[in-house]
Amino acid sequence: MRLYITVILFLILLAVAFIFGSQNDQMLTLNYLIAKTNISVATAVGLFTAIGFVLGLLFVLFWKLLSMVKPNKKNQTLTSKKS
Repeated sequence: MRLYITVILFLILLAVAFIFGSQNDQMLTLNYLIAKTNISVATAVGLFTAIGFVLGLLFVLFWKLLSMVKPNKKNQTLTSKKS
């Protein structure tokens, strides 16, 4: 149940962000190391939301992988001490 509420709240916040971005026709100038780009606010909102989602997903997957590996190390040390 908690997962459903979290997903629904995330989708609502995402929809509000996209509505805000689509209503704003201003152009942004993004300066990064090599060049400069002019993009609309809607594109920037979509781009940075997607980047944040992917980074968050990678962090969660890495965290889950570490939590799966750590118990195995504990079990190995316990079994080696018993022998």
